[in-house]
Amino acid sequence: MKKFGIFYGSQTGTTADIAARIAKKLGVDAADVHNVATAAPSTVGDYENLIFATSTWGSGDVEVDWLDFLDALKAMDLRGHRVALVGVGDETMADTFCSGVGIIYEKLKNSGAYFIGSYPADVYKFNHSDAIVDGQPVGLLLDETNHADLTDGRIDGWLLNVGQY
Repeated sequence: MKKFGIFYGSQTGTTADIAARIAKKLGVDAADVHNVATAAPSTVGDYENLIFATSTWGSGDVEVDWLDFLDALKAMDLRGHRVALVGVGDETMADTFCSGVGIIYEKLKNSGAYFIGSYPADVYKFNHSDAIVDGQPVGLLLDETNHADLTDGRIDGWLLNVGQY
């Protein structure tokens, strides 16, 4: 198995907790879990497999700490890297559910990275999400606000595919 680096942005701690839970399930060392508020974007070069996790804020925006980090990543060549995305949202925000992760995908889709880890989101009820591209989620979508009871099972199912990389 190739080395994983997990990068997250978190205002309330929920996405940080999700990142830590994923790391534990994958056996990823805490030193390989990075808060984008303090990590250097060049750190992604240390990993073949990347997990990027964000919550969604405002009118469907990516978590604020991702903004500068994403701008730096857009300038990098990510060929040879596999990227899995995790969105944390609230389905009652039915017009923007987990859209932050869709923004990460949109900004990095031409970076040369190979995106992995689409996972069904049909357990949630929402009208629109930028995380749905061509009818499929671009990653794992989670709702800790309304469906925390589903999170661990969804992470486990998602990792069956992502973890093999």
